[in-house]
Amino acid sequence: MSDKEKNERLATGMKTRRSVLGDAWVDAANARRTEFDSDFQDYITGMAWNDVWSRPGLTKRERSMITIALLAGLGQWDEVAMHTRATLNTGASRDDLREVMFHVAVYAGVPAANHAIKVMKQVFAEIDAKP
Repeated sequence: MSDKEKNERLATGMKTRRSVLGDAWVDAANARRTEFDSDFQDYITGMAWNDVWSRPGLTKRERSMITIALLAGLGQWDEVAMHTRATLNTGASRDDLREVMFHVAVYAGVPAANHAIKVMKQVFAEIDAKP
């Protein structure tokens, strides 16, 4: 891959990342970036945010619901919280996430869905408390 192609891939990935997670979240993450994780940050920006999230075929809402289901099934609670916050930007509703948790319960287990619901309720309470 040429430098130009790499830069375009990262730029598209960053644009998508910002549209999903929001500028404030991405700016804070970039401020924490160090030499140690710089290559990894480029990898996830290109791989996740460009190669997956920027593909045609699914909406951001659909990708959001799939992502949350997978993260819940894997017990990645910080990521469940982050992607629950991101639903403000993806169009996935609380009703959508409630339905997703039924799928998580059946296919990944009731404890995973139950804990994800707990995490989501905390995120929703934070969102609702903001003016």
